[in-house]
Amino acid sequence: MNVTRLIAVGLLSLAAATAANTAIAAPSSYLMYVGTYTGGKSQGIYAFRFDAATGGKLESLGLAAELKSPSFLAVHPTGKYVYAVSEIDNFDGKKTGGVAALAIDKATGKLTKLNESPSGSAGPCHLTVDKLGKYVLVANYGGGTVAAIAIGGDGKLGKMTADIKHTGSSVNPARQKEPHAHSINLDAANKFAVAADLGLDQLLVYKFDADSGSLTANDPPHTKMKPGAGPRHFAFHPSGKFAYAINEINCTMTALAYDADKGTLKELQTLSTLRPDETYQNGWSTADVHVHLSGKFLYGSNRGHDTIVVYAIDPARGTLTYVENQSTRGKTPRNFAIDPTGKWLLAENQSSDTIAVFSINQDSGKLKPVGDLVECPSPVCIQFVAE
Repeated sequence: MNVTRLIAVGLLSLAAATAANTAIAAPSSYLMYVGTYTGGKSQGIYAFRFDAATGGKLESLGLAAELKSPSFLAVHPTGKYVYAVSEIDNFDGKKTGGVAALAIDKATGKLTKLNESPSGSAGPCHLTVDKLGKYVLVANYGGGTVAAIAIGGDGKLGKMTADIKHTGSSVNPARQKEPHAHSINLDAANKFAVAADLGLDQLLVYKFDADSGSLTANDPPHTKMKPGAGPRHFAFHPSGKFAYAINEINCTMTALAYDADKGTLKELQTLSTLRPDETYQNGWSTADVHVHLSGKFLYGSNRGHDTIVVYAIDPARGTLTYVENQSTRGKTPRNFAIDPTGKWLLAENQSSDTIAVFSINQDSGKLKPVGDLVECPSPVCIQFVAE
């Protein structure tokens, strides 16, 4: 194991050991950045000040940075930079989307653009920064590709170090006639990256080299999901033993066992994201998934149905038990976030231009609406930065 990997593993082992105490140790004041879709009321990324002591009160800091459709954001481990996709199909005259690097002014909440880079292909919809802050990994929905871009010591984006085209199709001719990479996530050891591809019904696993930024297919290269499921977003469990994929097309959630040494995934269970007495209706779809910091609960968002589904997680087996569906008090909760203290869940209602705050019951995982709805144009993604 090289020095870079040893450092990463050591730091992340420490983080995992203290995860249960996150709600106590985390600071209470945060800058909150909201990625949006532009073209309507929105002009880019918006900033708020979030007080985790009260939760329901968000202070608007206005437009933080003007950018075309910054639909998904990721924060650098240092807390100095934000990276945003520009979910477009034409960047700098080329058939690709973009990725922007932005510096954070913690005094004002404003973001200053450092530079931009092509994302690799059209329609970038998700990105993540590796644990050492050296690379941005991007999923391009429209182009069906995943890519990695180097980050310099000054936070600026550098050369592209990986660019991989997915191939194939699946059973739904309207949604799955070609690849659609929808998310990419790194495991706790910074060793493997998992890309959920809606068009292929696959979770593709890549070996990630934290020194070179390369991505190479794992053995086996993917885990198949149920035909027509359409895996969209993905989340690892804090224990490192389990993972969860939310499936967009058929409104289901899949629990998986994860072998962190081999980078392999095995399905444990798939169940509906709807209420037990409901059946799927046309127009409904899922979006995002997050594991609570405690590892006790799992949350997923339903669009059209306009709810957050809550499950309890079996700590030994990683399997799920349905708890509830909570209304998001708005329309189209594309994404949502759990704050760094684990006390609050914030749902972004894209179609009704609002953010709804919920308190999280630390025993049951249930959600309770808190405060008034917060106005924000076309909100899609939330990221927190400690002040």
